[in-house]
Amino acid sequence: MFTRLLVGLDGSPNADEALEQAVHLGLRFKAKIVVAHIRETHVLGKRSSDSGVLLQRAQERVTDAGLTAQTILKHGDPDVELATLARDADTVLVGRRGRSSPADVLGKTVTSLIRMAERSVIVCGSKPSPMNACAIAYDGRETSQRALALVARFASVTHSTVHVIHATIDPAIGTMVVGEAEAMLSLEGIAFVTHLEHGTPGEAVARVIQETQCDALFAGAHVGPRDVTVSHAEEILLHTDIPVVIQP
Repeated sequence: MFTRLLVGLDGSPNADEALEQAVHLGLRFKAKIVVAHIRETHVLGKRSSDSGVLLQRAQERVTDAGLTAQTILKHGDPDVELATLARDADTVLVGRRGRSSPADVLGKTVTSLIRMAERSVIVCGSKPSPMNACAIAYDGRETSQRALALVARFASVTHSTVHVIHATIDPAIGTMVVGEAEAMLSLEGIAFVTHLEHGTPGEAVARVIQETQCDALFAGAHVGPRDVTVSHAEEILLHTDIPVVIQP
């Protein structure tokens, strides 16, 4: 399912974290790793030789791990170029920009990439995760249902239990929402545990992650006219330090 991984590399430590996560994921799925560096045309002071060194080091890291690597150098807007390249990949891995506030977690490029990408975007943590224990932030919407299908496929490979997390103020409604997820996972033969939690999505996810020690989270990317879901994604990312797979 993850046989071609795209990594956006910009020379930052956060991007290096994404590369390391790609190597871990690539070893599990025997994936090809495509490392892309996008040189922004309006940014001065970057030499082509700098980009070459950056990509060469990344290629060496991937090949040293026994995986196939491909490097790509593009010019333009990183979000647009990565979204275009992602069409030929199974997922794209990026690093967090910061961890101090919701506005700082994703950054402009990653936020825009989540809106545009036709493939899942994995926002990585501060260190590589084996991604053995999966959770999903589930609210029943269309993209959340697609994220559920993705985590079910992932869990079938890793043979892990899926923890379904739903934040609600009405347990009766919450039970109806997660019932759909339970039915789907049961049909697929995937083991699961349901968590109905009070509070915001970020708080609910943080509590369950801490209790269960899950090391990978799946969520849907609901991009509406008021960008409500992007804010939820930022809140979840602020409360966790594990890879978050955001499904469009």
